[in-house]
Amino acid sequence: MAAAADGRCLAELVAQARSLPVPRGFRAALEKVAGEGDVAVIAEVKRASPSKGLLAPDLDPAELAGRYERGGAACLSVLTDVEFFQGSPEDLVTARAACSLPVLRKDFTVDPRDVCDARLMGADCVLLIAAALDQEELVSFLALARDIGLDALVEIHDEAELDRAVAAGADLVGVNQRDLVTFRVDTARAVRMAPQMPAGVVRVAESGITGPVDAAVLAEAGYHAVLVGEHLVTAGDAVAVVAALRASARS
Repeated sequence: MAAAADGRCLAELVAQARSLPVPRGFRAALEKVAGEGDVAVIAEVKRASPSKGLLAPDLDPAELAGRYERGGAACLSVLTDVEFFQGSPEDLVTARAACSLPVLRKDFTVDPRDVCDARLMGADCVLLIAAALDQEELVSFLALARDIGLDALVEIHDEAELDRAVAAGADLVGVNQRDLVTFRVDTARAVRMAPQMPAGVVRVAESGITGPVDAAVLAEAGYHAVLVGEHLVTAGDAVAVVAALRASARS
C-alpha cells in the first residue's frame, strides 16, 4: 500500500497543517443553510465512478465550482482519488480557488498523513469512512482532523457503524445509500438511519440522489444536507439543478 510506504514525518506534516489559515467551516456552512429551512447541497466535482465509469471526463473544476456556488450550494466535495474516480489534488485546489465555498476532500483516508494532506491541499473537511477504519483509527483520525482545523465527515452504512461514529465523537455523519460491494442504492436505509442519530449531529445523505423528489424525502426524514455528484455533473444546467435541490424541502 502507498500509505505503508509513506516515509514522511507525521509531526512535520501536523506542524505545517497547523500553520495554515483558518478553514472555511464546512459543518457550519451546512448548519447555516439548514437553519434557513433549505436543504444544504454538497455539490461534487466528479469525473468518474467505479459503478458508472466516466461521467464528465472533460469537466473544468473551476467553472463547475462557480456554477455550484451560483446555484446556492453550501459546500463542495471534490474527488482526489486517481485510480477509481479520475480525480486529483489539483482538481480540489482549482475548484476551491474559484469559489468561496468550503470543500470536502473526497478520498480514501487510511493513514494520519492522509488527514494532514487534506488540510495541506486546501480542504476544509476530510472524509472518514467507518467501514475502512478500525475504531482506534476512527477516533485518532477524528482527533487529528480537529487538531489541525478540519471538519470530518464520518461516512456510515448501518446502525453498527453509526454506533461507532457516535462513540468516536463524530458531529458530522453521512449515510451512504450505495452499498460499497454491490453498488445498489437503498434510500430506505438512509430514511431509517436519520432518526437514530443524536441531537447535535449534522446529518448528510450521500449517493443515489437523482433530483428534488429524492432530496425532499431525505429532508423530511431529518437530513440537513445531501451530497450529490453524478446527477449534477451530468446535468445540462448545474446552476438550476443545485437551486432545485436546495429548495426541495420547501416544496
